[in-house]
Amino acid sequence: MTADNRLSVTIAPGLKLSNPVIAASGTFGYGDDWEGLLDIRKLGAIICKGTTLKPRDGNPQPRIIEVSGGMLNSVGLQNIGVEALIREKAPLWAKWKAPVIVNIAGDSVEDYAKVAARLDGVKGISGIEVNISCPNVKRGGMHFGTDPHSAAAVTKAVKKATLLPVIVKLSPNVTDIVQIALAVEKAGADAISLINTLSGMAIDVNMRRPKLGNIVGGLSGPAIKPVALWMVYKAAGAVNVPVIGCGGIMNAVDALEFIMAGATAVQVGTANLVDPQSAIRIIDGLRRYLSAEGIKHISDIRGAARK
Repeated sequence: MTADNRLSVTIAPGLKLSNPVIAASGTFGYGDDWEGLLDIRKLGAIICKGTTLKPRDGNPQPRIIEVSGGMLNSVGLQNIGVEALIREKAPLWAKWKAPVIVNIAGDSVEDYAKVAARLDGVKGISGIEVNISCPNVKRGGMHFGTDPHSAAAVTKAVKKATLLPVIVKLSPNVTDIVQIALAVEKAGADAISLINTLSGMAIDVNMRRPKLGNIVGGLSGPAIKPVALWMVYKAAGAVNVPVIGCGGIMNAVDALEFIMAGATAVQVGTANLVDPQSAIRIIDGLRRYLSAEGIKHISDIRGAARK
């Protein structure tokens, strides 16, 4: 096996990546702003920011703040909507070597299905990542990802609406991540990614008020890595579909931990905002590790910590 093929992975049927490092949703925008900052062709894949049926303005400012060990964000799914994405972004993605996966969100099962149906067959779109950390407005605002039945219902509806590979992104804000992972797998998910952000807040003691305009936000960055790693370890031991690990991955060592926990691929999120070259450095670091350890393929160490 040549050096060029040592990092290749398949994260879903028909979705093979040149390497396991994916730019995470919410930190990479639509990718077009990054073309001058790094060589996009070197990425395993790109997941664009969360996309909804209609455009959204998002939450009130301030929406992003630094905290110890990471950041809190409450952007609130600000996006241009699926129609503008298809019209303005997909033609650009079709020219890129790295496949682009569209992260989708909605307020109801029907919303998810409609967005997925619009994306089906669109040139430049290689897959869908389903964000189930959204409130189900028809059930009092309960998040889809915290209930196995709701998570399965969304997964099933999206699978029915599209022929694209479907990855379901799990929320960590649950009692039992394995129960949710098994539910979406049974409903037809081609892969699962985890974890999404942890819920958190920060308070300005001088102003005596929450620092975020929305009060609560999603915690990401190095602080959540141990939680993410444990959840990936548990999920990978329970499901038979590929697992994509994310949460606090800042360097190649972090990525290796997730792979050894059982992840097929990893997503790099907050690190992109610290150093735009982070994902490329991680890819290079994985390649160096394989060479130093005499490992023929990255899959040879997948789940190594489970043995």
